[in-house]
Amino acid sequence: MTIKQLEKSGIDAVKILRKNKHKMGVPFMINVKELPSTQCYLEYPDGYIKLVTIGEDKYDFEVIKELTLSQSNVIRKKYKIDKS
Repeated sequence: MTIKQLEKSGIDAVKILRKNKHKMGVPFMINVKELPSTQCYLEYPDGYIKLVTIGEDKYDFEVIKELTLSQSNVIRKKYKIDKS
């Protein structure tokens, strides 16, 4: 298997995981290099995204910012995430 094939398999697996999480009503974690290591985005099934940080207890997230639907769409477009 080539590196390109492995990369495509990984991307496909993440897309399936995201879709399944949303079907279960669970947010999907989006990690990006531009954020500090303790922060990420949580994308909810309704299309909204929240910027969060890992809580002090290391088990929960603390919301830094709730993005509008328009801002959420910008994030999806920036990181080439299909709206599900």
